[in-house]
Amino acid sequence: MDTDNSQEQIANSQNELYPIFLKLHNLSVLIVGGGNVGLEKLSFLLKSSPNANVEVVAPKFLPELVTLAGNHPSVKLTKRRFRKKMLKKRNMVIACTDDLKINKRVYDLSRKRYLICNIADTPDLCDYYLGGIVTKGNVKIAISTNGKSPTTAKRLREFFEEVIPEDINQMVENLNDYRKTLKGDFELKVQKMNEITETLKNKE
Repeated sequence: MDTDNSQEQIANSQNELYPIFLKLHNLSVLIVGGGNVGLEKLSFLLKSSPNANVEVVAPKFLPELVTLAGNHPSVKLTKRRFRKKMLKKRNMVIACTDDLKINKRVYDLSRKRYLICNIADTPDLCDYYLGGIVTKGNVKIAISTNGKSPTTAKRLREFFEEVIPEDINQMVENLNDYRKTLKGDFELKVQKMNEITETLKNKE
């Protein structure tokens, strides 16, 4: 086996995505498509961010999507075909219609406006991916396979949901209260927090 080539292949296949956690209640999200994939995308967003500010645009909507939107006041349904003016004052866009031409048009128009866009099931037309997410109170873990295997992300999510203790949120709250009592500069506070959380590291 050629070790150098193997290492080069690993290096070339590294996930270069930059993970961030967005406050979707402060942003404006547009979803184009009211079918099964639109329902899936909306469900995913709302599961993690129940107060996400989302508008879904489509000529028609699945009944399940209408029901879901009805349970979230921050979600607006607009029953009409996509128009480029709908991209005004948006922060991020998701296109998931069953028409590739429409999806591509949404992507091209979004790029012209410097909007980040996700075209469902089309990695080459995605500025970001919706990865697997594990949430335990204030603790949230995002999982990405660089768009290669959503199933792997799903299994990893299930694994972390099992192994992360249910009381981890209480620990985070306690540490936050302790941090507020610390005196001194930022460097000293970091040092103290590192010391008290040292036991969280795995030990042989």
